[in-house]
Amino acid sequence: MEKKSFEILDVTLRDGSHAMSHAFTPGQVRDTARALDAAGVRYFEVSHGDGLGGSSLQYGLSAHDELELIEIAADECKQAEVSVLLIPGIGVKGDLQNAVKAGAKMVRVATHVTEADVAAQHIALGRELGLKTVGFLMMSHMAPTAKIVEQAKLFESYGAEVVYVTDSAGYMLPQDVTERISALKQSIGCDIGFHGHNNLSMAMANTVAAVEAGATFIDGSLRALGAGSGNTQTEVMVAVLERLGYETGIDLYKIMDAANDVVTPYMPRPQEITGSSLVMGYSGVYSSFLLHTQVAAKRFGVDERDILLELGRMKAVGGQEDLIYDVAQGIAVRN
Repeated sequence: MEKKSFEILDVTLRDGSHAMSHAFTPGQVRDTARALDAAGVRYFEVSHGDGLGGSSLQYGLSAHDELELIEIAADECKQAEVSVLLIPGIGVKGDLQNAVKAGAKMVRVATHVTEADVAAQHIALGRELGLKTVGFLMMSHMAPTAKIVEQAKLFESYGAEVVYVTDSAGYMLPQDVTERISALKQSIGCDIGFHGHNNLSMAMANTVAAVEAGATFIDGSLRALGAGSGNTQTEVMVAVLERLGYETGIDLYKIMDAANDVVTPYMPRPQEITGSSLVMGYSGVYSSFLLHTQVAAKRFGVDERDILLELGRMKAVGGQEDLIYDVAQGIAVRN
């Protein structure tokens, strides 16, 4: 097999923030960043789970200033580079400028899958600041392939160097990923990425499908630490892809040690597919809704699965966290 070149981007210190209730400590960030760098990971992401500026009552308050955490992570990089996530409307251009001062070298500008047009100025700023600049189409299961191609072309026209198909709900099956990545491969000239969640236990299979369809950037998190049931597990992904004949550029033993010796001790719980996260994947609900749903279920004395199914029927998207509590209250009244 011809060796294929691609980048694994680790999101432990960003997507994992959801699972950690946005409470990473400076020491945890320092140790994780150092281990990722030593293992040969080229890019890893550091920010609030909902991106720059995400620390708020609506999305969850951060225990530590994210700019400080970005700076700590960047200081540990000998060869790796720090990425940040920016969701327009949550983060603003000033947040990105400050992140660059703290050491960020990449920005992933994330929008709902049908709203790439809101990111034009943020993509342009990323390029102006000299960052590796990425368009990130969240909840990609909610749009047909033709719409994803249309939105990816917008991102590319704004200057994005990579466009991601993002399975925010862990809803997709491998054929869904193959169809979307293949269509982008035929339609745009920039690199293509894939970000998966494991709510239906499909993250690894979907990642393999993405790589085989032409994705050149793929995401993972150590011990699958991320929203919902977590992401494609970075250390497992390295092993699987090497078994398939790909070169990852990552030291398998060192990435395993990063997962087991650094991340495992601070995880609040194992990243398992529970009843609630399974329902998220089944009904196509945004993975970061899980903790909010659990809080709402306890507050109103209802089954969190009922909340998630209703959110799925309503096609709720990121940014509608307040809706979770309205749905829970409505279910309590009906009961």
